[in-house]
Amino acid sequence: MTQMKGKTSQAKPRDVDAYIAAAPKAVQTLLNELRQVIKSAAPQAKEKISYGMPSYDHHGRVAYFAGYEGHVGLYGVAHVKTAHDDEVTQYLESQSTLRFPVGQRLPVALIRKLIEARVKENEAERP
Repeated sequence: MTQMKGKTSQAKPRDVDAYIAAAPKAVQTLLNELRQVIKSAAPQAKEKISYGMPSYDHHGRVAYFAGYEGHVGLYGVAHVKTAHDDEVTQYLESQSTLRFPVGQRLPVALIRKLIEARVKENEAERP
């Protein structure tokens, strides 16, 4: 694994376990927790590596995530319209990226609601 501009660049991990094991030590606990939240909120989603990072699909992309030196990024759910927009805003890095810093607890309830909303959105679009 090499470091480039604060990002983790893995040599093609074969699965999510390998991805997390190769991530910076400071984010491994966050990655494991995020993985469990996604899997519990979308148990039917298929877990795989896509674009070099963990990805979850169910009737299309549900979410994917990545670990970096100082934070964990969650992609694909920030656009989901929920009653929790104010909560999302504090983690919003760009239009579609949520950033959770090392040293802070993951907003598990928020992540779960976003993942569940994304699954429903996908199911409505592609039954």
